[in-house]
Amino acid sequence: MEHQPVTHTRTDRRLGRLPSGADLTVTVHRYTGGPGPTVYLQAAQHGIELNGPAVLRRLDERLDGAEIAGTVVAVPVANPPAFDHRSYTTPSAYDVVNPNLNRVWPGDGEGSLQERLAARLWDLAGDADAAVDLHTGTADMLEHVRYRADDEAARDLATAFGTEFVLADTDSEASAEGTFREAAANAGIPAVTAELGNSRQVSHDAIRTGVGGLVNVLRSLSVLPDTPASPPDRTTLRDDGETVRAQASGLFELRPGVDVGDYVPPGAELGTVYCPATFESLQTVTTDDGGVPYSLAREAVVAAGERVAAIATRAESDRR
Repeated sequence: MEHQPVTHTRTDRRLGRLPSGADLTVTVHRYTGGPGPTVYLQAAQHGIELNGPAVLRRLDERLDGAEIAGTVVAVPVANPPAFDHRSYTTPSAYDVVNPNLNRVWPGDGEGSLQERLAARLWDLAGDADAAVDLHTGTADMLEHVRYRADDEAARDLATAFGTEFVLADTDSEASAEGTFREAAANAGIPAVTAELGNSRQVSHDAIRTGVGGLVNVLRSLSVLPDTPASPPDRTTLRDDGETVRAQASGLFELRPGVDVGDYVPPGAELGTVYCPATFESLQTVTTDDGGVPYSLAREAVVAAGERVAAIATRAESDRR
């Protein structure tokens, strides 16, 4: 590989047409150096997930004036309608069929607005040699990187990113269907999803993790010339555990001492759903199986059927 000074271009890419006739566009940053791989980066598929665009802004500062091999393509706001409306998903006024962009990849050029949007972005991502999709999680979510368990190259990217926890999608994990990382894996493109802190707010700690992770991924791919930093010991989790749901609507209070990343045994009490008006206890929320919670509702209003905890299982050899 030959590392050469970066040439940075910024363009607007038309994704579709809004009901008013206005064009729906995204800004695409392209950083080109010498011959080498193409790496696709994107953020804000979900409009309230703010740390990703902040990470890419700081990566822009790192790449400005750098020497690289290959090309880095970055889309800081992949879903402008959701971002503009400060909404997790796209408002139904734009797409009542597919409100969640991260369930329609690789898209459909003749489909609903979200499917067309994904298809136009896939024209950029589908030629990449590796990809990173930046997300943030619930108010209490373990910082981690997700990848498909049978994709060794994606596992290497997740390891290079450098979070303490990595989460492997298993064959039984149906929720990965239609996600960007699953579409990329099906196309033979190593891809990971980085979950960086809490949605709805910019976290400088999460941003530092994200920038450091992307820089190390680019070094591991020899896009950046420096030797990648050695990743810390990590815990590998498999997303084949239990999803714990509220059986009653009310106010959920998590039991003190229950934290993401800590093992909980089978039958453990996670918290209680109360009626906020009568103070009646409606449900004691417990686990069926043991595992490691990577997402927890904490002091939250919940509706019956809503997830209050996502629990993963440890891989047999989880410390590396």
